[in-house]
Amino acid sequence: MATFTDSKTSKVWYKRLDVWLIGILLLALFLNAWGIWDAGNANAYYTAAIKSMTESWKAFWYGSLDPQNYITVDKPPVALWFDALSAKIFGVHGWSVVLPSVLFGVASSALMYFMVKPRFGVWAGRIAAFVITITPIAVADNRTNNMDATLVFFLLLAVWLLQKATKKHKLRWVFAAFAVVGVAYNVKMLEAFMILPGMLLYYFVAIKLPWKKLLAGAAILLAVLGISSFSYTMIVDATPASARPYIGSTQNNSLLDLAFGYNGTERLLGQSTGTGGAFPGMNATTTKEAASGTAVQTPFGAMDGAGTPSLRKSGAPSGAGGGGAGGAFNIGTAGPLRLFQSELGPMASWFLPAAIIGMVVGVFGTRKKKQKWLALNDKQKETLLWAGWLVPVGGFFSVASFFHPYYLDMLAAPIAALTAIAVVETVRKVKASSKKFSWGNVSGLLIVATTIALQATFAYSYYPQLTLILSALAGLVGLWWLLPFGNVRAKAALSVAVLSLFTGWWALTPTLAHQSAQIPSVGPSLLSSQSGGMGGNAGGMSSSADSKILAYTEKNQGTATYLFATTDASTAAPYIISSGKSVMALGGFNGTDPSITLTQFKQLVKEGKIKYFLAGGKGAMGGSSTGATGQISAIVKWIEANAKTVKSVSSSTTTTASTATATAGSAAQPSAGASTTQPPTGMTPPSGTAMPNGTTPPTSSTSGTNSASKTSVSFGGGESTTLYDLTSITNFN
Repeated sequence: MATFTDSKTSKVWYKRLDVWLIGILLLALFLNAWGIWDAGNANAYYTAAIKSMTESWKAFWYGSLDPQNYITVDKPPVALWFDALSAKIFGVHGWSVVLPSVLFGVASSALMYFMVKPRFGVWAGRIAAFVITITPIAVADNRTNNMDATLVFFLLLAVWLLQKATKKHKLRWVFAAFAVVGVAYNVKMLEAFMILPGMLLYYFVAIKLPWKKLLAGAAILLAVLGISSFSYTMIVDATPASARPYIGSTQNNSLLDLAFGYNGTERLLGQSTGTGGAFPGMNATTTKEAASGTAVQTPFGAMDGAGTPSLRKSGAPSGAGGGGAGGAFNIGTAGPLRLFQSELGPMASWFLPAAIIGMVVGVFGTRKKKQKWLALNDKQKETLLWAGWLVPVGGFFSVASFFHPYYLDMLAAPIAALTAIAVVETVRKVKASSKKFSWGNVSGLLIVATTIALQATFAYSYYPQLTLILSALAGLVGLWWLLPFGNVRAKAALSVAVLSLFTGWWALTPTLAHQSAQIPSVGPSLLSSQSGGMGGNAGGMSSSADSKILAYTEKNQGTATYLFATTDASTAAPYIISSGKSVMALGGFNGTDPSITLTQFKQLVKEGKIKYFLAGGKGAMGGSSTGATGQISAIVKWIEANAKTVKSVSSSTTTTASTATATAGSAAQPSAGASTTQPPTGMTPPSGTAMPNGTTPPTSSTSGTNSASKTSVSFGGGESTTLYDLTSITNFN
């Protein structure tokens, strides 16, 4: 019987398997996958698009929210392609749309091992793989169908290819690496470009080729990056607007605008388009009332894990701080120490002090005795590569105004790699110094002391006694590094173990909570039913459709193109998932996209393409009247003034956002909460612009009548809904 062996080592293949790595990957699979059968609709916004993509190849290509391709989601479709293929194979379920993220998360842990091991040794690879595996927000992101797990995997793949180029000294591997970054761009746009400074630095210092060839290669790789990144964008933007869906979350129906606007400069400076001002909840972390210890009703951006505004006392764990169930935009105070603050730190910063020490150790501690000052050895180059990832990304999140805390998954890989470098190089120095005192002894102490100090600030509000005990234990381990005796590997192993306890527990909370959320979060608060943590869609938008409304509209849809229309994707999504039919989300995700004018909408109603309009529901902005702006608001007012309500399915029951809670394991989730600010003013789209679905636009738009509203809806995050019968409208003036 033939046995496969390695030609160089003559070892049977299974004897060369690293059992430590296998254990780490099994841990990653458990953390990422356990309980995803309770995922519900996961992120219903993207699940609706996945459902539509399984129904229509056109929707698959564009990433449309609905099968009729009225409007797209707010990201390019590459990540959703994997989810849609999984859903096509296994059916559209919460677990099937999450499965690709689970697998990408496990693959990222494996890549970390194979990227760090060649230069720093097998234990460095193991530690790096382990640290990224237990990074809390990485676990939470790997359990949902958001794009972050896919983005991180492709960025790691790009860096791995670049590392391969340094060994082969072939530019084709460099070109492949930057082409993969272009793929990552089509996952979450400009976020993928944040690692480019590190990649370019590594390219110039690590590729051993003549300078002229390096410069020529740089020009080519930038061209490859541009083609890979923007080809899809150019194809979509060059397609006539009447032949494709409206690009969601834009003001001018352009993917390029989506990249450099909503997903670009607005992330740094704060959202301003489509909302009439800064997005509610951003940078709202403290108030005078909070400082005095009085209860504070926080806005949409500081929601708790159930998606409801949190009501808390000053000093209590809140938002993402301390690992709470998380606020959608509770991102702390901008500045150099933001990543150490309780709002963001528990997401990914547990090993950040060790990673910072790793940068110093990797650059200065690995220098050889006779090495020229300007020369860099392989370990220094690898350290610069990971530092070139950590510093720009960390810098961006330290000053940016508009992002979700779960985006910090981008920091998990460089923190893991640099932590491994810090530990392994410290051990190597102490062993090389024998019984002599060296900088390695100080480094070991600093790694333990600084890291546990930061971790204690995150954990103390939850577990004060345990935090003190663990801190004391870590202090003893740190002091052990200063002693000239003792097994160095044992010191390192105990150090990693002690520093992994709180981190691992925070990483375990999304798994125990069976969380698969629109807004992934971490921490012990997830395990409380009051925070909605046990719900499969904790932290997400409504994921259930009203059965009466669904049955009524399906029965009476007739030849209409759309099941019904509504203002926002949050309200439309569960109906698209449940029925597989098109629901027109007029204003996209927030109800603010100028995708259609009042005149155009009236024409669709006249032609019988839309028979019903659903107001209220559980939209992300708390309902149609508060979220809609501009022409979308004018459409709502015209409908309320002229259409009859379908009383048999409309509801006047309300549940205020401040009192709504989630039941553990419940399929239906509460509202995402409503802004406490006044409804913003919108922008009227230019006349003469084309709209999707082939409708010819008019040369001008008209405003609707402003007669008294007939609506019985109570907006502001409640469950009150009103279904309007648009066939009853006779006034089209």
